[in-house]
Amino acid sequence: MKPVFRTVRRLIATGLLLVAASTAPLVGGASAGENVNPEINRHYQDPDFARWQSTFERPGREVYDQRHAIIEALDLKTGMHIADVGAGTGLFTRLFAQRVGATGKVYAVDIAQNFVDNILRTAREQDLTNIEGIVNDQQSTRLPGQSVDLVFLSDTYHHFEYPEAMLDSIHRALRPGGQLVIIDFRKEPGKSSDWVMSHVRANRDQVVDEVTAAGFALLREPQMLEENYFLIFRRR
Repeated sequence: MKPVFRTVRRLIATGLLLVAASTAPLVGGASAGENVNPEINRHYQDPDFARWQSTFERPGREVYDQRHAIIEALDLKTGMHIADVGAGTGLFTRLFAQRVGATGKVYAVDIAQNFVDNILRTAREQDLTNIEGIVNDQQSTRLPGQSVDLVFLSDTYHHFEYPEAMLDSIHRALRPGGQLVIIDFRKEPGKSSDWVMSHVRANRDQVVDEVTAAGFALLREPQMLEENYFLIFRRR
């Protein structure tokens, strides 16, 4: 039997049942209103930007080493509107801003005010004028409805304390046919590090189940990363 959350969400998507999605349980048994990992973001309540920049933007971190290849795989166009959710120190925010040009727009979305403030500071220093910062919360991106063509999550999905609510918010923010990109750590017993096995809530297959149940279809999966999977979904 399929989990109730997935069944209810599919019924909502087809217009057969009008219920509040927040009453349905998540894959894995957590209800929509339950925090699936209350301690996961404790380090980001008041982060030291310089410290985390040296952690996130360093050789040896796979998404940093492959950042340009990741950008190329997304086939971005001038004028696109993109949301970098869980933007951190702004590594991808800045790359997106350069790629979409002056007619495009990039939202740097993060729960940490200090991260957002410093992303905007570094953007000014690099004469990037198409970046807007948003300090969000654990249950919403705070993005305007149908405002973006693509939502990008890099090592961020496993930090969602309320994944169902966040996926709802992302779905509302995307324009029809818009894309959701998720890059996150592979959680594979016997292969992944002890840190990943204890830190990351869901493996790749469970993430696909949760995201497709929330109104997305898996479009493609570039095979270019080793430590992370790379999923591209389309909003249904």
